[in-house]
Amino acid sequence: MRKWLPLVAICLGAFMLLVDVTIVTVALPPMARSLRASFSGLQWVLDIYALSLAALLLGAGALADLLGRRRVYVAGLVIFAAASLACGLAPNAATLITARAVQGIGGAAMFTTTLALLNITYHGRDRGVAFGVWGAVNGVAAAGGPVLGGLLTEHVSWRAIFLVNLPVTAVTVALTLACVRETGRTPGARPDVGGLCSFTVCAGALTYGLIRAGGDGFGAAVPLAMFGLAALALVVFVAVELRTRRPLLDLALFRSPSFSAIMLGGALLMASAFACLAFTSVWLQTVLGLGPVKAGLALVPMAATSFVVSAAGARVLHRVPPRLTIGIGLLLIGAGAGLQGVLSAGSTWTAITPGLVVGGLGVGLAIPSLSSAAMAAAPHQRGGMAGGALNTSRQLGYALGVAVLGVLMRARVEHVLTGHVPDPHGMAGAVGGGRAPHLPIVRSAAASGLNTVYAVAAGLGLAAGIIVLLLVRSPQPSAAPEPDRETVAA
Repeated sequence: MRKWLPLVAICLGAFMLLVDVTIVTVALPPMARSLRASFSGLQWVLDIYALSLAALLLGAGALADLLGRRRVYVAGLVIFAAASLACGLAPNAATLITARAVQGIGGAAMFTTTLALLNITYHGRDRGVAFGVWGAVNGVAAAGGPVLGGLLTEHVSWRAIFLVNLPVTAVTVALTLACVRETGRTPGARPDVGGLCSFTVCAGALTYGLIRAGGDGFGAAVPLAMFGLAALALVVFVAVELRTRRPLLDLALFRSPSFSAIMLGGALLMASAFACLAFTSVWLQTVLGLGPVKAGLALVPMAATSFVVSAAGARVLHRVPPRLTIGIGLLLIGAGAGLQGVLSAGSTWTAITPGLVVGGLGVGLAIPSLSSAAMAAAPHQRGGMAGGALNTSRQLGYALGVAVLGVLMRARVEHVLTGHVPDPHGMAGAVGGGRAPHLPIVRSAAASGLNTVYAVAAGLGLAAGIIVLLLVRSPQPSAAPEPDRETVAA
């Protein structure tokens, strides 16, 4: 039994960092009322965590190679716990958003090391069991997040969704130090600081610009400045990555149509399947009047279906080409989003259930194949980088998806309210922040806004599915691995 304690320690960390993506969803309206947060503030509570993960995953992997994976994992746990405490005690939205950003830093250190620690700890059949349990824990985190968040928010407080991390982290740190052995360090490994900084600025400026555009308009000074900064940072990132001997991301990987399609598919999967859940939760609670627990239960069909499909398909679908499982999965995700976009002023929560089930089928098909497909589409010596790039693209897709869909929803709600209320712009923000009055026109505007969100999400999922089906190909065996850039330079 003792041999499985390292697995428990690693899976506890993975569970915490992943459940904190979905556990916040049903707590958003109570947070908004407690902290008097704006619509854009709500978006940042979600986005800043995903952005920190996306921006730092590759850099955290390089740091783990340099310092040791167990050491970085434990440091990530400590940072995550400290940030969770700050989130739970936050007196205002600005403090909460800042603490969520730090939480994402800890999450990146944990996320980038979990698989590596499992890989070095277990061998043979035990390794297969360990990876299977790790995957199941990921599914449970997605499925249980909304319900756990609803229970804690309704019966304790929204602050409890963060404070509950503290005892779990203490147990995880103790288990890790006692049972998980340190991995060897990679000689000469060092972080690509220039690439990390420029990528972070690009992602952050683009997301901030999109969120500000929802309130100020795309032609306003701040959004335009942020878009310009994002473009400049992207140019710097490309220049740095082309020149450095140990790049954060080898841009030559994107010469492969399969690799590029999988990266795009991973990003659009998160935007299509998950980014709209935050706005659905706001509708369920502030418009329909459901409590956090019932709102969480209303969102379970997607996560539960995806968990069942991924678990059941592990034995059946492993021989099916990833192009089919990912491509068809994305098409189902798009179809599920489309099925949800049928709301009216009189709709209840059951209206979205069929779409959530269909979307869950797609998520269960697509996600288990993404990592192996990404690594198969890259040279062997770039497999770890390919896996990190996929995780980065998925988190960035989620963050940008929340930002873009938030802009579209607010614009549609404002359009419907125009001519019916004195201040449609302010009322649109109140709808997103959970402070709008219960009027028929507000219900109609919220339903219309969500329909727009679902329509765009459906388009993204369907487009991604078509791209994957057209471009992803099964890898061809190569005679010998290609040397990496540093070997050639040396």
